[in-house]
This record gives sequence, C-alpha cells and structure tokens, in this order.
Amino acid sequence: MSDVIEQFIKDLVSRSDGVAEIRRNELANIFHCVPSQINYVIATRFNAQHGFLIESKRGGGGYIKIHQIQISKGNHFMHFMQCIGHTLSGRDAGLMIQNLYDYEYITEREAKMLVAAVSDQVLILEQPQRDAVRAEILKNILLSLVE
Repeated sequence: MSDVIEQFIKDLVSRSDGVAEIRRNELANIFHCVPSQINYVIATRFNAQHGFLIESKRGGGGYIKIHQIQISKGNHFMHFMQCIGHTLSGRDAGLMIQNLYDYEYITEREAKMLVAAVSDQVLILEQPQRDAVRAEILKNILLSLVE
C-alpha cells in the first residue's frame, strides 16, 4: 500500500511542476487507509534525502505541500555530502543511492555496485565504526562523481 501511495504522490508532484498540495484525510479516503499511513509514507519517502521538502499546516484547512528539490548535479551531490555527516546507516545509504539513480546521475549498474560497496556484508565491523566507514566510502564516491 505504501508503494502505491508513494507513486500516487510522485505522479501528483510531477504533474504539478514539482509542487503538490495534498490533504491527508482526503488521501486516506482515496486509499481506504488510516491518515497515519499517509504520514508514514510522507515521512519516510518524501524527505530531503529523497530530494523533497515538506511544508505543512495543521487544522481544519490544513494541507501538506510537497516540493521536489530542483538543484544542479554538483549541488545535489554536495547536498548529499552534508546529509551524510560522520555516520550513515545502510538504509540511508540505500536511499541516497536510489535517489542518485532516480535523478539519472548514476546508471542502474553503478547503483548496484554502490549498494554492494557499502553493504553490511562487506563492512564487517562493529557499530559505530561500520556506519562511519560507510559514510566515508559514500562521500569519496560522491566526490569522484562531481569531478
């Protein structure tokens, strides 16, 4: 269900020049789900790491506005660099790599190689060293793509 809701919202955003305004309850009625599921999809799939900004207003006339970030390739990579910080979980690394692929900055083959390079199966370290090494690997790869 979350995948269907995500695709619906992405279609709205793309048809609306990168900005879509939704009402949580109305969307929940369309998909016959609870409003909290809409919140979950927005929080986990429409954040800065996915290339989106969220604006919301609560109350009776409330809305959720989803803005797709429109930035250049170099700036997008620098945005990722800042999001990575000193540590990066495997899940967040996968999201960033998927975003790079979705924006066509990397090929499907390159995305698969990046996922493999930063996977827990390769980084056989204890936490928090594993997430620190993963962050450094991904930062260095992003830097090489910008040059």
